[in-house]
Amino acid sequence: MSELHPSKEFREFLEQGRFMIQRNPRSNSYVFYPRVAEPGSGEELEWVEASGEGVVYATTVVYPKPPLPSYNVALIDLAEGVRMMSRVEGLPPAEIAIGMRVKARIIQESGSALVVFTPA
Repeated sequence: MSELHPSKEFREFLEQGRFMIQRNPRSNSYVFYPRVAEPGSGEELEWVEASGEGVVYATTVVYPKPPLPSYNVALIDLAEGVRMMSRVEGLPPAEIAIGMRVKARIIQESGSALVVFTPA
């Protein structure tokens, strides 16, 4: 994998079934979305396995034109201290609540692997 294309590396890890995020090994601070270097310091980053544990920080329900079903879009605070956008599955979209504990899983959708969350 090329260290010059961190978003490509992230997607390749997902295709392998691995949810990886980046960390500065010196300061032990985590970074998400994938980057070439740590914002602010410019220091090198390493890939580490994410715990997959998180909490819903914010959520909204999207109501597409029928017959498509409604779905949620959520901001998830990961246990590592970074935030990512995803969705929570396993409950009706209107039942997803701020503060809900969630767990990540990798799914295949439209030919790509992506991270979604389920209630913990």
